[in-house]
This record gives sequence, C-alpha cells and structure tokens, in this order.
Amino acid sequence: MLIDTYGRVATDLRVSLTDRCNLRCTYCMPEEGLQWLAKPDLLTDDEIVRLIDIAVTSLGIEEVRFTGGEPLLRPGLVGIVERVAALAPRPQMSLTTNGIGLKRTAAALKAAGLDRVNVSLDTLRPDVFKTLTRRDRHKDVIEGLYAARDAGLTPVKVNSVLMPGLNDDEAPELLAWAVEHDYELRFIEQMPLDAQHGWKRDGMITAGDILTSLRTRFELTAEGEEKRGSAPAERWLVDGGPHVVGVIASVTRPFCSACDRTRLTADGQVRTCLFAQEETDLRAALRSGAPDEEIARIWRLAMWGKKAGAGLDDPAFVQPDRPMSAIGG
Repeated sequence: MLIDTYGRVATDLRVSLTDRCNLRCTYCMPEEGLQWLAKPDLLTDDEIVRLIDIAVTSLGIEEVRFTGGEPLLRPGLVGIVERVAALAPRPQMSLTTNGIGLKRTAAALKAAGLDRVNVSLDTLRPDVFKTLTRRDRHKDVIEGLYAARDAGLTPVKVNSVLMPGLNDDEAPELLAWAVEHDYELRFIEQMPLDAQHGWKRDGMITAGDILTSLRTRFELTAEGEEKRGSAPAERWLVDGGPHVVGVIASVTRPFCSACDRTRLTADGQVRTCLFAQEETDLRAALRSGAPDEEIARIWRLAMWGKKAGAGLDDPAFVQPDRPMSAIGG
C-alpha cells in the first residue's frame, strides 16, 4: 500500500495524460499557452497502463482519475481506458475534462469502461465564458455535458470556479441549472496554480462567500463528515434533497488530514500533492528496465515522505513551479 508517516493511505490515483489544453483559462495559464512537454518526455500509452497496473495490483489503488491538461486531447485515451478496465481488480475510473470533446467521445469512453466524468464549467453566460477561457466554446461544453449524461457517465459532476468581477454572482443560477439537468455541482475555491503566479488569497471567492450566495435562493442542509469521508467536497442537500451541491474549500478549509491521493504527471513524475515542490521520477525507472517491484518500491518511498499539509496558510508558502495543466487536477 501507499502509506505516509501520518498514517494516510493513498487509494486514489490522479493520472495526467497531457499538459496541453484547448482553453486558456485565466486562473490556469497565460493566453499564449505554455512551453509544452516534448513528445519523448511524455509517458507512452503502454507506460501509463503499466504504471496504473502496478498501482492497482501492488499498491492498493482503487480509483483512477484521468486528468490533463485536457485528457480528451490524448489520442490513445479510449484505448487506455479499455486496458485499465481489464485490470484485476478493476479500479473505478473517472475523467476530469473541459467538456469540449465530450460530444464525440462520451459514448466510446462509456463503452471502453469509463464510469463517470467531471466537467469544468464556470459560467452559464457565453460572453463570460469567452472572457474566462479566451475561447468561444461555451456551446461545445454544454453539448458535451448533455452527451455525457446521455451516455450514462453518471453522476456527471460540474466543477465551477468563481472569479471576482466576472462570475462571482452566478452561484445560485449555476445551482438551479445543475438541479434542472440532474448534474452534481461543485464549487472549487481558486487555488494558487496559475502559471502567471497572479493568485492572491485576499481577492479570492471563499467557500463562505459561495454558501452565503447560495442561501439567498436555496435551503442547504449539511450532509456531515460521516458521509464525506476522504472526499474533498463538503456537500449540502439542496432544499431537502435529493440533489446536492459541494464546495471544495482547498484554501480556507483544507482537507489534507484525510487526503487519499497520489498523482502521476504526464511525464511520469510522482507528486504527493498538487502543491508539492518535489517530484519522484518513475519514467526513468521504467525506461531503464526496472521491474515492477522496483517501481513499486520507489513509489512507496515517495509517498512515505508526503508532508502533513499543503502549507497554504504558511506565510512562507511558495507556489509550485509547474502550472495545474502540467500536474493534473
């Protein structure tokens, strides 16, 4: 198993399939994009499947989330999903996407074995979407969400980040829309993972702000810690249920003590946390011919050194030198 010195056991693996993205969200990367990883630096499909196999069969991983960048840009995605679905034991599989390519791929991903999707959508207003993402693709995301639901990639979760002066007034509207279409909405506090290092804690929309806004229109009843477990989102029943809304308060109410995640970057590095400054290279071990047992040993050692928390409340906090697109959400 993947255990750290604080007794936390990682059972959830986040796999970044690419650092590339077809949006340019203001809280993630600059308008001109980034210096993308060279193709030889990226893990191959076979290498990804092998590492996931090791994680599942030797290290106790039970859930696999495919991320990016934008994972739908990975040409071999459907094949990777199909091969991971054939592992024994079979892990639960999900995918975090901006939704642009879901209309054409949702059915194939479901047939390959994907269980569900998380789709990022910060606004219901096409003009605001264009301002936030620097791309005019709002309609594509909405159609992708419909396709995911129709394909049975459920529950479809919608992730929203509220930004001051842009969409910070949309929380009630987004929740009403999610309830109408049977999506599970989750608001995420903006985190310091932008390539420009422009994040400022005193300017962010907090979990408290979001809940105050939602309560102007809805009655919210907390589900409680027992149901939450190690999940990052605190969840509330909406008007008595059955619909729920989640808030991931990564900055103001961090959940590090219950973290059960390990992360694999697109170029084969283990990261113990989104905000970690250190990485452990598995790609080199793979390409040098190391056996599965040695790779598992390196992975265990990396996780043993996981820190107690992300350190966002530390005045000396240093933002990671890799943007979110290269790490995986």
